[in-house]
Amino acid sequence: MAAIGILGGTFNPPHIGHLLCAQEARDRLRLDRVVLMPVLRPPHKEVPEDPGTAERVELCRAAVAGDERFDVSTAEIDRAGDGPSFTVDTLRQWHDARPDDDLTFIVGGDMALSLPTWREPGAILQLARLGVAERGSAVRADIAERLAPLGGAERISFFDLPRVDVSSTDVRRRVAEGRPIRWLVPDAVADRIAARGLYTREVPAYE
Repeated sequence: MAAIGILGGTFNPPHIGHLLCAQEARDRLRLDRVVLMPVLRPPHKEVPEDPGTAERVELCRAAVAGDERFDVSTAEIDRAGDGPSFTVDTLRQWHDARPDDDLTFIVGGDMALSLPTWREPGAILQLARLGVAERGSAVRADIAERLAPLGGAERISFFDLPRVDVSSTDVRRRVAEGRPIRWLVPDAVADRIAARGLYTREVPAYE
C-alpha cells in the first residue's frame, strides 16, 4: 500500500509555491509520493491565458523531472472529455485502478472552506484524507467547524506552508512584460516557457 498525495490545479504554469506545497505535504503528512494532477477545466473558475492542456501537463513534468518524490497524472484530463473536472470522480477512478493506495487530497485553506459546495463532499472525505495547507489556528478552527456536518473530522490533517508570495497570474504577467521569472518557477519550466513562447500576451488582473 502506498500513501499518495494528490495536488490538483490548473498549473498555469506550475511555480515554486506548488512545489513547496507538495514537498511540505509529503514531509508533514508522511506521504510516499505527491502527484501533480492538472485539470482540464475546473468547475469553479476559468483558465485564463491557457496554453492548452497538453502544454500544462508538460510544464508539470518539467517542474518535477528527476525528483522521485513527485509525479504527474493526466487522470482528470483523460476522463473529463470536454466538461469540468470533479474531484469525487477522480478519486473514485483512482480507487478503481489502485484500491490499495491510501489517498490524501491536498488543498489550501480557502479551498477547504469551500468543500461543502463541491460535488459529493461527504464522499470525497470517505475516499481520501484531506490535507490542508494552513498556518493559522483560527482558520483551522473555522475549517473544522465548516466541514463538521460532512462527518469524517478524523480524515482532515493540517500542515504548515512557508509563505511564498507568488502566483501563476504573476508569472504570466511577468512573462508578458518581458521580465525574468527565474526563482519563481523551476529552471526547466522557465526554459520551456521561453522556448515555446508561452504567456507572451497581456494577462488579465485576476486568478
